[in-house]
Amino acid sequence: MKGFDSKFKDFPDYIIGITKEIWEDRGIATLHDYYAPDIIVRSPASVVVGNQDVIGATMATLAEFPDRTLLGEDVIWSGTPEEGMLSSHRLLSTATHLGHGVYGKATGKTLTYRIIADCHAINNQINDEWLIRDQGAIVAQMGWAPKDFARDLITREGGPEKCVKPFTPANDKPGPYKGKGNDNEWGAKYADILNRIMNADMSVIEREYDRAVQSEYPGGMTGHSWGPVDRFWMGLRASFPNAKFTIEHQIGRDDPMMPPRAALRWTLHGKHDGWGVFGAPTGADVYILGASHAEFGPWGLRREYTLFDETAVWKQILLQTGEL
Repeated sequence: MKGFDSKFKDFPDYIIGITKEIWEDRGIATLHDYYAPDIIVRSPASVVVGNQDVIGATMATLAEFPDRTLLGEDVIWSGTPEEGMLSSHRLLSTATHLGHGVYGKATGKTLTYRIIADCHAINNQINDEWLIRDQGAIVAQMGWAPKDFARDLITREGGPEKCVKPFTPANDKPGPYKGKGNDNEWGAKYADILNRIMNADMSVIEREYDRAVQSEYPGGMTGHSWGPVDRFWMGLRASFPNAKFTIEHQIGRDDPMMPPRAALRWTLHGKHDGWGVFGAPTGADVYILGASHAEFGPWGLRREYTLFDETAVWKQILLQTGEL
């Protein structure tokens, strides 16, 4: 790969390799090399600008979860080394809550949860990132409901005026990556499926998903067959029936020894004006950053992984309703 360290055999090897090096091998100082000084990291909970703040956040996380592992399940990517590449990296993380931190006092609880990180890299360095952790799964395993955690976090961060504001278009920062992915057929197919679902064509689920589909959704929820898929997407869309659904980035790939697969990064922006998974309508203006991976097989979409941060949604609702 032109511009990248020769120890990495390809782009997925680079992404999986530096993740282990930084987190599990304690090579936090390598962030000075692997991350651009002015990197922008957007997560549903916040926008972080600058490598120094990324290093600080990494150390804080490891102080709270010192045995954290990040197991790379897949890297779905697009681009070229010369122009820059975008990786959508899905990880399964395990960790024990052994230190005090953003999740409160140490509980000793052992956690398992997923992450999807979209990273743009060029010349051996990441300079733009979108990061989604399954915060709902994390707090649930600690005994919190996402809404209660969000309420408590607002208080611990100093109240509605001082607390860290979730990521929205109002606090986004433009980064160097302007790409939209690739035009591979599998990315296009998955984009069409999600657009149809968001346009209320729920019948597409039985037409396009394998009857034995495995689904992995926020809150660490695993499902099998069409029912959980229907309930998840219906519950989300019903909460925000008039919100605008936008596919921000789309990748499809065919790789040796892998099923055809797709990675989409999407947003849902609008009023909480419907009954769904977020309870009674509040009218709050909500911005959801989501990411989805799909694997296809001979009988349709056979595995789907979707993440967004339930606690960040609740934080937006609570800050606007004043229900604190």
